Amino acid sequence: MLTKVKTWQLTAGAATLGLALSAVAVASAGPWDSSGQRTAEARRAVSQEAGGGTDHGRDGRSDEPVAAPSARAVLAAPGGSVPGPTKRALADVLDPLLNDPALGKRRTAAVVDAATGERLYGKSSGDALTPASTTKLATAIAALSMPGSDHRIDTKTVIEPDSSAHEVVLVGGGDPTLTARKDAGPNASLRALADATAKELKGRDTDEITLSYDTSLYSGPLLHPIGPNENIAPVSALMADEARMDDSSSGPAPRESDPAAAVARKFADLLHDRGIKTKGEPGPAKASGDAEKLAKVSSPPVSALVERMLTHSDNDIAEALARQVALATDEAASFDGGGAAIRKELDKLRLPLSGSHFADGSGLDRADKVSADLLTQVLAHAVERERPGLRPVLTGLPVAGFTGTLSKRYTDTADAAGIGLVRAKTGTLTGVNTLAGTVVDADGRLLVFAFMTDGTVNPGQAQAALDRLASTVANCGCR
Repeated sequence: MLTKVKTWQLTAGAATLGLALSAVAVASAGPWDSSGQRTAEARRAVSQEAGGGTDHGRDGRSDEPVAAPSARAVLAAPGGSVPGPTKRALADVLDPLLNDPALGKRRTAAVVDAATGERLYGKSSGDALTPASTTKLATAIAALSMPGSDHRIDTKTVIEPDSSAHEVVLVGGGDPTLTARKDAGPNASLRALADATAKELKGRDTDEITLSYDTSLYSGPLLHPIGPNENIAPVSALMADEARMDDSSSGPAPRESDPAAAVARKFADLLHDRGIKTKGEPGPAKASGDAEKLAKVSSPPVSALVERMLTHSDNDIAEALARQVALATDEAASFDGGGAAIRKELDKLRLPLSGSHFADGSGLDRADKVSADLLTQVLAHAVERERPGLRPVLTGLPVAGFTGTLSKRYTDTADAAGIGLVRAKTGTLTGVNTLAGTVVDADGRLLVFAFMTDGTVNPGQAQAALDRLASTVANCGCR
């Protein structure tokens, strides 16, 4: 039966999802606030660091919703000590909602008990459909597995030995968060790299150089198969500020057509400001094995990149992480190599891959295919006590009505029960709408879910129908 949402449930559900694990535990903290993602799903996101999920921060806009209720940093585990919903009762409430015509021609679903891993509800859950941005859940768990949650991505400068031209090479390592802005925050700073490089050159009595840049770490095409698009930059091993040509930090924006050349020109200007002249325009090159290191800066850890990617559905970070997985698993750092590497890591985790295909890391490619079973098992793995390194998959999920791609959703009375309780990754392409995440039900049981649709006509109606499904799970005693 349906029951009213309890105050404790909203308090626990609305806050940061971490895990203090006895059986399954949810860490709760706040506050949560508004952000967004690409045009197909929501407005421009604002990235600020806040407790309990790197990118669930406040940007001070007056039109933001108020903060959700906060709770202690660690709460008792939802799941182990309370009964879960029954399969029959879940089917009674979800079947009619899944038949909503707004969900298009094809729809699949799965609900899994996070404590036991048992599937409590399934509708064609093994069928692989286009996942859109819920692909990022697979990218996230792969990157957290290999190269791992603590891995950082370096951008460095080197100098070629015995070079009369004093050839310095700016070497890209694939950091999607490198920034040339004055306020770098937690990100690697191109200005800091210029400071350290200039200091090292002056220590060598060098004040004039030839500057080149090296993007050889990546292979394959720069452009995503969708072509030039404001939702993603050309995928280069060297870029600053995601090659944005405005002052935005997330969401759609005009992009540089050659991100590496643009950042090299900026770096030359920064060196000039620090007393180092450069001869001519920077050009592409490959640093030799004998090149000597001058300086480096490092990205935040992969765990933080995963959180930011999921909260804001950041396509640039997603493609960069896919290539980091590829590099760590001896695959080519390309769209194809990244997809193969993601699949390889998921296979190591023994996740259900029947029918799955990964054409990219972001989900922008319609050739991507995953099942609702795979998405729920990705989330269930992230909950497991034995896998603490996978926790950012959960802490990065947007919170219904408050953060990321869910900040402007759950506005209808019919799905308002999910506000603060549903944490989920959204997916949106033309005709495709998906939602996969976690929820604490009315009895305190932690559940993971995935709802997928194909052939939708009205994206707003499809999203509302998906939100209603998740809210129903949140509001359900279902025994």
